Amino acid sequence: MPIFEILTPMSVLLCFLGVFIGIVMGAIPGMTATMAIAIFLPLTYAMDMIDSIGLLIGLYVGGISGGLVPAVLLNIPGTPSSLCTTFDGYPMTQKGEGEKALKVGITASIIGGFFSLTILYFFAPALASVAIDFSSVEKFLIIVFALTVIASISKGSLLGGIFSGLLGMFISLIGTFTDNNEMRLVPPGLEDQLVYGFSLLPVLIGLFAIGQILQESEEGMKAASHQKIDLQKDKKSKFSFKLFKNQKMNVFRSSIIGTFVGMLPGVGGSAASITAYSQTKNFSKSPEKLGTGEPEGLVSSESANNGLIGGALIPLLSLGIPGDSTTAILIGAFLLQGIEIGPLFITSNQDLWSGIVFALIVANISMFILMFFSIKYFAKIVFIPKYVIFPIIVVACVVGSYAINNGVMFDVWTLLIFGLLGYIFPKIGIQIPSFLIGFILGTQAEKYFVDSLKGSGGDLTIFFTNGPIAIVLWILIIGSVTYAIIDNRKTKKAA
Repeated sequence: MPIFEILTPMSVLLCFLGVFIGIVMGAIPGMTATMAIAIFLPLTYAMDMIDSIGLLIGLYVGGISGGLVPAVLLNIPGTPSSLCTTFDGYPMTQKGEGEKALKVGITASIIGGFFSLTILYFFAPALASVAIDFSSVEKFLIIVFALTVIASISKGSLLGGIFSGLLGMFISLIGTFTDNNEMRLVPPGLEDQLVYGFSLLPVLIGLFAIGQILQESEEGMKAASHQKIDLQKDKKSKFSFKLFKNQKMNVFRSSIIGTFVGMLPGVGGSAASITAYSQTKNFSKSPEKLGTGEPEGLVSSESANNGLIGGALIPLLSLGIPGDSTTAILIGAFLLQGIEIGPLFITSNQDLWSGIVFALIVANISMFILMFFSIKYFAKIVFIPKYVIFPIIVVACVVGSYAINNGVMFDVWTLLIFGLLGYIFPKIGIQIPSFLIGFILGTQAEKYFVDSLKGSGGDLTIFFTNGPIAIVLWILIIGSVTYAIIDNRKTKKAA
């Protein structure tokens, strides 16, 4: 189906605008792609679904890609996925090869982005076609598996990760139990406000926008030093696409790792970047040079963290399970439009599925054009003072939360409550991505659990005897838990 039969000129423009804004926000230390989408999500309420997806996909791609700018120039990861970009990007800047480092990262980003898009295009429909035949038992076990994956990636804090996910599930159950319409877990006096529980969108915006602003404010919001950075002191060391001739396997391997890690619920971009970088070091002919300003390390990190974009969308669009906190927020966009995400999504919404794929193509091309040819200007973004930006963001969050359900003041209080929790949680060991995924999956887990028991007459053995798919899922669950326990012990010993 031709691209312009799905994407309108307005959706292409919004996608381009989203990429631009995403790059700007990703380039400002402390601002992330997740925050960008959370802030702009309320605006999509009045948009056509294709237009809103164009804007949000643009913000996603631009936000992830923009994080390399401060990573290379200031040694500060603009986004968590840019962590390993600092290892070789900043040393290259110190050598006078800042422009070369940025262009290497941008090129690796578009390669990783298109690789993951290809995997998404072919794999998501195949996975969805299998998942269509899943009963409520298999759907419940998939959610259990997603929660065990959260535990397996909770480095050094296995119990913390599990507790965070269960806490999110517990809070998601506040409200009315659909089977008998009885209220549960609701504080006295808030029955009217919490009849349907906490609204997802104010919770998302509070955790990732207000919470992040409070954390950044605690560290201080002094204006960034307007130091001058010569992006190309070394005039002999210019960027050339020929550099990638010797990086084919590195790009391919790192893109695969990024896509695969993106498919695992709750893992996040930093894990993709770290895993790819460590594998590059294992396979490198000169591993001792990595970390001293080698393009090889930069290629690995950036191709992996852009590879996770398509990977994270696979479980979201085929199973209804978010791959990371950013795709969790995208669920809110579909809910605003009354669209249910799950195994039937792709077959029931062919135009929207095509729109997502085309939006990713437009977003990746826009990202490359904007950053590659205007990188000298985007490099100046890192010096915008936070005290100018943060008040604007707070106002946008409050207005958006109030308007999202046609003027409900309790949604503003929800925003502020969860914004405060987003600030407190990291201090007491509660992991926000794990909490959020538990919050999103909690009501679904309850529904499928109850439906399974109804179908079996209350027999719990149905979860173990419902056919080969259930057995495979139990093997995955046991394997994930075992890995989590072993990895947690190794981490504690290393510490």
